[in-house]
Amino acid sequence: MAVRVGCLGGGQLGRMLALAGSPLGIAMTFLEPQDGSSAGQVARQLVGEYGDPVLLAELGAQSDLVTFEFESVPEASARQLAESCPVFPPPRALLVGQDRLEEKLLFERLGIPAAPYLPIGGALELGPALARLGTPSRLKARRLSYDGHGQVPLAAAEAAPAAFAQLGEVPCLLERDVPFSRELSIIGVRGSGGETAFYPLVENHHQNSVLRLSLAPAPRLGPALQSQAEGVCGAILSDLAYQGVLAVELFQVGDQLLANEIAPRVHNSGHWTIDGADTSQFENHLRAGLGWPLGSTQPRGVSAMINLLGELPDPRLVLGVPGAHLHLYGKAPRPGRKLGHVTITGSDPGAVTAATRELGRRLGARVPKPPDGNSYWAA
Repeated sequence: MAVRVGCLGGGQLGRMLALAGSPLGIAMTFLEPQDGSSAGQVARQLVGEYGDPVLLAELGAQSDLVTFEFESVPEASARQLAESCPVFPPPRALLVGQDRLEEKLLFERLGIPAAPYLPIGGALELGPALARLGTPSRLKARRLSYDGHGQVPLAAAEAAPAAFAQLGEVPCLLERDVPFSRELSIIGVRGSGGETAFYPLVENHHQNSVLRLSLAPAPRLGPALQSQAEGVCGAILSDLAYQGVLAVELFQVGDQLLANEIAPRVHNSGHWTIDGADTSQFENHLRAGLGWPLGSTQPRGVSAMINLLGELPDPRLVLGVPGAHLHLYGKAPRPGRKLGHVTITGSDPGAVTAATRELGRRLGARVPKPPDGNSYWAA
């Protein structure tokens, strides 16, 4: 009989979990409000709200264990499910992943460096906070702020009241901008016995605050930087008694890494692992939840992952690029929407760079040029 795994959320991350689990004899069921969701096209779906007690009971009854594919599902739903079947990652990770203040407090408690910040509970707190932190800074809603949503950059203190009103005057953080040289992320996985494995650091490039390009392993990645990132991720995994895949987004400032935020789930910057690593992040997430041995996280050469936003490409244009692997999510086009991704893999960094730039030329995508004009991974 198949192992039954339930999942809260049925977007593209759930879809890729289901596709990774199928060869292993894992049958997934998703609870998702939108009928015909991305995951529901490849696996069974219960259509309804995440907080529906009847559907939660049905999902729990049909599952040997349950996970979630994004951190905005109600923590209460995860806790209700945990009363009848195992839930991974632990619901406590949702609490931290949903609230930027809880996230910062976790970093502080574990001694993980992060950008200076102050909590903002009301408009009267803006002036004193800005006097302490200064500008440029950024006002971020404590909840539901991601991909550029729920946050407003502040170049001058005078702009703060309007920014706070723009965010709906909800509890926020004021965070000082840091002069980072690049954005990185690390994906780690922790098994049921506490064993851990880490993928190499990835360099991320954004367009309009949405991830556009990931380079794996990150260019100019030395053992000291990788070890520092693994220490940060490992400390969080251990503290949360975590089970499954966790992503940590980081800023590099000189030789130091500052934690930006965590994602208690599989992550966009890890999509390259489907084609470019011995074991994908999706398979390892399921292995960890089931208590199975973790798979190797070693990369197969180098990879560039490009998000497809807004428009569906002609598959012939993509597949004509050497080393390209196309992944579409079964979603209707809409401006700015993530519709799929392309991973370009190979053993020659120069060839992968050239193929990535060729894909950008064919699709009209803005792909950052390598610093030396030749290869992203040049020393």
